[in-house]
Amino acid sequence: MNNISNFVELNNTNKIWAIGSIHSNLKSFTSIKKFILKNFGINDKLIFLGNVIGLGNHSKETLDSVIDLRFNLMSKFQLNPESIVFLRGAQEEMFSKLLQLQLAPNPAEIIEWMFDHGVNRTLNSYGFSENEVKNIASSGTIKISKWTSSLNKILQMNLGHTEYFLNLKHAAYSYTKEILFVNRGVDITRPLSAQNDCFWWGFQNFSNIREPYKTFIRIVRGYESEHLNQLENSKNSVVCTLFKQPLTNKSVLCGIFRENGEILDIFENN
Repeated sequence: MNNISNFVELNNTNKIWAIGSIHSNLKSFTSIKKFILKNFGINDKLIFLGNVIGLGNHSKETLDSVIDLRFNLMSKFQLNPESIVFLRGAQEEMFSKLLQLQLAPNPAEIIEWMFDHGVNRTLNSYGFSENEVKNIASSGTIKISKWTSSLNKILQMNLGHTEYFLNLKHAAYSYTKEILFVNRGVDITRPLSAQNDCFWWGFQNFSNIREPYKTFIRIVRGYESEHLNQLENSKNSVVCTLFKQPLTNKSVLCGIFRENGEILDIFENN
């Protein structure tokens, strides 16, 4: 993996596979994974659109399975590292901040907010209880530093987990710059090089975009906070959303695209 740039340009591409927010739904992802392993082809690319972890009960196990898929595809097709891209979602952003909790001005409040947004489930999967972490967050910088060190050590004990969090990208796009992949949104008033964290926190009225953004005639995202679920509309608009609300929905959506923005297929786990 390579973290030189926050953006990945996809070159020499046949098909681009994109997986929407998994949110630790291991069973659903396993179905998608089997389909990809069976149908992935030479010069295909794969993008995880963020939120692999969080909300569900199997964050660690889901990340294990995602890393295993990456290993199998890279071995079978002799892919270069940038052929499989991991984007930063809100869940990864929060968990990454958690790894630096000792630097936060108000750690106890931050923990409460993160837990309200599903980060507690990810910590549970790594063996930490909610009460334990809340107590530590109120115990001062030294104890918090010791705890974040222990969390980092646990990540290092799980093959590829530390590297996953260190190499998350903000966005990916085809070399033609006709299709853009993000987690949640993009600020259409700013160039791609001048974006902020709306990639994973969203941008107002993003779902209503009807005109291309710069040269991008298609924007594919992996999360939608509203209960729109209008998949057919996604196929006919600039924004294509690979996510179905509500959050209790166990489906994982996957799309297959051409580098010119054409949608070849959109499907979900069986």
